[in-house]
Amino acid sequence: MTKKWWLAAVLGLSSITQAQAAEEVVVYSARIENLIKPLFDAYTRETGVKITTVTGKEGPLLERLKAEGAKTPADILLTVDAGNLWQAAQLGLLAKVDSKILNGNIPAHLRDPDGQWYGLSVRARSIIYNTRKVQPGELSTYEDLGNAKWNKRLCLRSSKKVYNQSLVAMMIARHGAEKTAAIIQSWVANLAAPPFSDDDSVIKATAAGQCDVGIVNSYYLGRLQKEQPDLPVAIFWPNQQDGGVHVNVSGAGVTRYAKHPGAALKLLEWLSSDKAQKLFAGANLEFPANPRAPTDPLVAAWGAFKQDNINVSEAGKRQAEAVMLMDRAGYK
Repeated sequence: MTKKWWLAAVLGLSSITQAQAAEEVVVYSARIENLIKPLFDAYTRETGVKITTVTGKEGPLLERLKAEGAKTPADILLTVDAGNLWQAAQLGLLAKVDSKILNGNIPAHLRDPDGQWYGLSVRARSIIYNTRKVQPGELSTYEDLGNAKWNKRLCLRSSKKVYNQSLVAMMIARHGAEKTAAIIQSWVANLAAPPFSDDDSVIKATAAGQCDVGIVNSYYLGRLQKEQPDLPVAIFWPNQQDGGVHVNVSGAGVTRYAKHPGAALKLLEWLSSDKAQKLFAGANLEFPANPRAPTDPLVAAWGAFKQDNINVSEAGKRQAEAVMLMDRAGYK
């Protein structure tokens, strides 16, 4: 074997090894594994790219990425709530990407202005009501739930959950802190019971007549409707004449120290496609972030609505302020 031939063989083998290594994407995911595994399996079948997932809670995953630094194996961070995505960007854990595909598929208010993360499914935090005790015409806005007519008729989830923190943060962005504080205080005055630990409990309390109205992420109602089609609870889309329904996202970004940034970006672009969006949003009865993608029939039956188009990154920027405001307002 000549020296030149041996060197060429080694270089060739190295190229093959590098190419094979690039055919894998490692995803740190805060989404429930059984919701995303079918989606990633479909991508692997279509492209041959292996996807390895590491699942966990949002906070611990961010801490893990931060601790691992440049040694992290993660190529993508997939998590829920724009507040968590914003925090990841602020901590320097995500890389800025420039993708015409992502920018074309995901509306501007559902992605980071600097291209560090993109919403992949939309979570609408809507008003729900007991269909036996409330007529839709009685409802109008989030703010109106503080009206005296709802005294002892309102149920809410705890202020400790990021979904409510993001809702209040976006209200601050629209109304300012002083007006938002007055709104939250009026909600607290109308509570029919102490705040619940989860959205399912709010829905069940509404169905049981413990309260007449509440605020939840719509997909929680969708899950219960699948089990109990006759549940006497329906969705009302608030603020259709001003502002729109508060929306949040589950989304993802390429990590700052990704070992396979190109493959990671291709996966994100695929996740934003019409085909993948149908699977991604439908698995949890959410709305596609890509407005061209079809919506699950159960979700579509709730009707179309106008979204609040303030950029969801405000949920992260104002989260700390929202937490303090809720605490001062007596919202526990």
